[in-house]
Order: sequence, then structure tokens, then C-alpha cells
Amino acid sequence: MILEFIESWPLFHDAYLSGLLIAALLGLVGVAVVARDQIFIGAAVSQASMFGIAFGIRAGDPLAHRLSERALDIMHSVTGGAAAVLGAWLTGVTAATRDTRESMTGWVFLVGASLSVLVVAHSPHGLAEVNRLAASTIIGAHGTDVVLFVALLVVTIGVLAARRDAILLMLVDSEMARATGVPVRIWDRLLAIWLGLTVACSIHVAGMLYTFGCLVLPGLAARNLCRELTAMLFVAPVLGVSVCLIGFVVANGLDYPPAQVAVALMSALLVASWGIRSLRG
Repeated sequence: MILEFIESWPLFHDAYLSGLLIAALLGLVGVAVVARDQIFIGAAVSQASMFGIAFGIRAGDPLAHRLSERALDIMHSVTGGAAAVLGAWLTGVTAATRDTRESMTGWVFLVGASLSVLVVAHSPHGLAEVNRLAASTIIGAHGTDVVLFVALLVVTIGVLAARRDAILLMLVDSEMARATGVPVRIWDRLLAIWLGLTVACSIHVAGMLYTFGCLVLPGLAARNLCRELTAMLFVAPVLGVSVCLIGFVVANGLDYPPAQVAVALMSALLVASWGIRSLRG
């Protein structure tokens, strides 16, 4: 099975690398989502990005004969990113209380889910693309996607290294962070924007299922295994990358879709982490 995976590497290396980089990137970003118990916000932002991509596909149909395929892909990424950032902003920043945040999160999810289908309902190509993204596949990734995710990961690690203490304090206790002079509102906005951008870029390459799985499952497992948030920042991306790599190997050997196998294994990992936490007491 491993030998077969190695033999497939020259053909699918961009897809494998993109998938692993997405797992590392969203593993880090997902720690913030998990630490704040905002799991459903990840789903809502993912669905908002789906709507943005669908809108870009629909808007780009009249321009298909004028623009190259790559230009159209960039257009879809931009509209998906804009919608995801707006969704993250609405769910994470404008909601003043937990009740209003949950209400806004549900609204964003449902609006994104319905409109992502409606805007391409009369476009066979657009509807097929939306269905493909909803089902998830990493096979179509390109070398430029690898470069993009390397850049996003480097920026994420750099910001965490430079402002780790302030970010961790804000995630654990925003009131204490505010009292010590941390600009909580500014960081809230920046986190919302970064969540939207990373989710949108990931969905455009790997689809919604894989993106949402990588965003929340490694972080949830890390929370069960770690006693400190600092450790989660290391454990979550390592778990995500390791399990996804195993998933890609298994999927290639058994001829299954890699994204679905990876998410299934991450789900199994979460169940195992619950058992470990229970044994610890």
C-alpha cells in the first residue's frame, strides 16, 4: 500500500501536498475556533464561502469566452473569500452575546446553503462544481495552490510566534486580555478575516467536507489530549497532517476518495481521544 502511494506521488504530488498543507494550516486556525467553542461557526463560514464561489461561477459564465480558466479560478477564489470573510465577520464580530452569535451563525449557514444552490440552479456546470466542492476532492490541486498554502501557513506561524501570549490570553479570557491592554476587538476582527480567507482558499481546492474536517477535528482531539492551549497549537496540526497522510495512503491503496477517508480517520481519532480523556479521569 505504501509502495503504491509512492508510485502515485509523481502524478498527484500537488494534490497530496495541498491536502497536507491545508491540514496543517486549518489545524492551527482551528485551535482558535475550538478554544472558543465556536465549532458551528466553522461550518457557517464554510457554507458562506460555498455561496461566494457559486456566485463567482454564475457571474463568470458570461465572461467564460473572454477569460482564461486560471483567471476564472482566481475570480471564484476572490468571491469565495469575500463571502467567507463576511460570514466570519457576521458570526464572530457583530454578535454581541452568545444567543445572538448562535442565531447569526445559524442564519449565515442556512443562507449560504440555500443560495449556493439557487444561484447556479440554471447552470449545469456551476451546479456540478458546487456539488463537487460539497462532496470534497483534492485531486484537482495545482502547483500554485501548494505555493499559496505554504505562504498562508508561514504567515500564520509568524503571527503566532510574534504575538503568541496576547493571542492565547484573548482566546482563554478576553476580559483579562482587555484589562492587560490587548486590543481584543482588533484581534477579533483579524481572526475573523483570517478564518474567512483560510477557509475560502481551502474550500476552493479541497471542498467543504475536507475543509471543515481539518478545521475542527484535529483541534477537538488535541483539546482532549492536551492540558494547555499552547500544546494544542503544536498537537493539532501534527495530528491533522499525520492522520491525513495516513488517509491518503489508505485511499490510494483501496481506491477510495482521499478527502473522505482522511475525514473518517480524523473522526475516529476524535473518538479515541474521548476514550483517552475518560481514562485520565
